[in-house]
Amino acid sequence: MKDFVFKKKFGQNFLTDTNLLKGICNDAGIMPGDQVLEIGPGMGALTKQLCAVANKVVAYEIDEQLKPFLFELNCPNLTVIYKDILKTDMAEVESFFEGDYKLVANLPYYITSPILFKFLTQSKKLTSLTIMVQKEVGQRMAAKPGSKNYGLLSVSCNFFGDAKILRNVSRKMFSPPPEVDSCIVGLKIDRGRFDVSAQDFFVVSKMCFKSRRKTILNNLAEGLGVSKQKLESLGIDLTRRAEELDTSEFVALTKLLKANFNVAETNR
Repeated sequence: MKDFVFKKKFGQNFLTDTNLLKGICNDAGIMPGDQVLEIGPGMGALTKQLCAVANKVVAYEIDEQLKPFLFELNCPNLTVIYKDILKTDMAEVESFFEGDYKLVANLPYYITSPILFKFLTQSKKLTSLTIMVQKEVGQRMAAKPGSKNYGLLSVSCNFFGDAKILRNVSRKMFSPPPEVDSCIVGLKIDRGRFDVSAQDFFVVSKMCFKSRRKTILNNLAEGLGVSKQKLESLGIDLTRRAEELDTSEFVALTKLLKANFNVAETNR
């Protein structure tokens, strides 16, 4: 690493502890026949462990100056794509996989939420994700209704499964050390968990969490562009705040609003 200049703009904090890296592979349940997507492989420490177990690993790296390090891995089952995955079409990403795949990554803090929403809402083949994230983000992903960390990210994850913090990771495990601790979060994807479209669900959930201090009634009236009287005529209690509702309640609310309003219009 002595010849590499870490780039703060890419959130580069690399892991080197072999036992932890192997632990992440175990947490992800990687099997010999699996296909894996890694985002931000860095110098390839985790990549090497993934390639040792998985059938195929596709890694997206934004920093082309890391090419020499990843090339030296000499893993025949590894394909490295030097692109910004947030700017890459999902169909292109998933064209590298014949069937299902698992996402395993040490995500830079600044792109964690955009990556999650991209793959949760757009992926057709992803079966699970095991990601290293800022500890605070992991707590939000796994939060339950009524807790201080519960919000749109919690509901979004729970729509597809039960996000769980698998292990905590000290900032001292990274080079260079970040300013915060991290954790590893696992989420198995179940697209049939609820019988409502993800797009409609996210539109409604996002509206409800628009202003945490406002009631659902106020947020929906503003988001849908309809009167409070119209919403109150639906015959359900909209006086609570969004953080009080669990995922199944958001699903029921989405169905009701979809039946009475053009929910899709609010996503334009």
